[in-house]
Amino acid sequence: MKTELISQAYANAKERYAALGIDTEAALDALQKIEISMHCWQTDDVVGFEPKAGALSGGIQTTGNYPGRARNIDEVRADLEKVMSLLPGKQRINLHEIYGDFGNTFVDRDQVGIEHFKSWMEWADEQKVNLDFNSSSFSHPKSGNNSLSSPDEGIRQFWIEHTKRCRHIANEFGKHQGSTCYMNLWIHDGSKDTTVNRMKYRELFADSLDQIFAVDEPMMRTGLESKVFGIGLESYTVGSNEFCMGYATKHQQYLTIDTGHYHPTENAADKVSSALLFVPGLILHVTRPIRWDSDHVTLMDDATTELFAELVRCNALDRTAIGLDYFDASINRIGAYIVGTRAAQRSLLRALLEPLPQLRKYEDEGKLFQRLALLEECKSLPWQAVYDEFCLRNNVPVGEEFIADIEKYEAEILSKR
Repeated sequence: MKTELISQAYANAKERYAALGIDTEAALDALQKIEISMHCWQTDDVVGFEPKAGALSGGIQTTGNYPGRARNIDEVRADLEKVMSLLPGKQRINLHEIYGDFGNTFVDRDQVGIEHFKSWMEWADEQKVNLDFNSSSFSHPKSGNNSLSSPDEGIRQFWIEHTKRCRHIANEFGKHQGSTCYMNLWIHDGSKDTTVNRMKYRELFADSLDQIFAVDEPMMRTGLESKVFGIGLESYTVGSNEFCMGYATKHQQYLTIDTGHYHPTENAADKVSSALLFVPGLILHVTRPIRWDSDHVTLMDDATTELFAELVRCNALDRTAIGLDYFDASINRIGAYIVGTRAAQRSLLRALLEPLPQLRKYEDEGKLFQRLALLEECKSLPWQAVYDEFCLRNNVPVGEEFIADIEKYEAEILSKR
């Protein structure tokens, strides 16, 4: 796409937005500073690097077998580097514990340490990116239907130790990079069929969290992630929305909002303001559910645009860590990253370009028709020209130009795996 066409389109868009009192340069500056944490597990379908890695379990399922899956740590990093070369703005890299650099040595999850992520920190330094982290309580012989809520004290202590160690690793990341590391804590615990012990399991989970959070790790923040149900856990989930919201509020921990972890009729955007009144901050896992937590590639759909609009309307960008969380193995995995990350960025930009002062003025004055009309007009304002300018200034492909780059990478690299 010709540079002069992009620049002219941006100049026109800048003028159009200025008529609404919106400074596009300020929006671009803000977007440039927002880091989106990309999930490493899209590269290899949530397999990880444990020598004895088995099939996925714990309500997680990856569908598809598109050629080119990363098979080792070097291929994961190469793919992430390729993705970042095609994206504007700033990225972070989000690791699950199972992606440690274990070599050929089996390291059980209650024995993992920062030494298993030293090479990740060195790689991140080279790439000039920050790292985030996740504990991994699924796909393990001791996970079963319960981990941190297990009535078997030996199993429960195993996972408590695992999670403590993960928080320490995250804290070491934070100290090393001089930037807070955000760690997500999600457990799959629950029941396929009716249980009569809901209170028992939640009491055990709460006690496990108390033990975990007893250790202060100042350079990281832990987000509790809820879920409405999982495969094989249809009747009952220990870490429900109410549990995680209640615990995070009581103990002033971060809350994770995973957009695929609620009932299909729930609006994740509506949870932002409710949560931020009571918790110190949020972690987002942005994905696209279709009928259930199917983790399709994030798109700039209504749910995503409304979520990011709410962050801006709540002035919550500095209290929110934005991450992606999908794993689609049915398409080119590099392309999945690009589509999903750009969709998140576009949604953020649209939110930053919203004429919020005028919209609020209409609402405060009871001019509800005017508010609705302007909201509708905002949908067709030339925000895409502003995003194209964002890509141009970051020296990455504009528009659909990245498709050819990904096809070339597939032909030269992915197809030979």
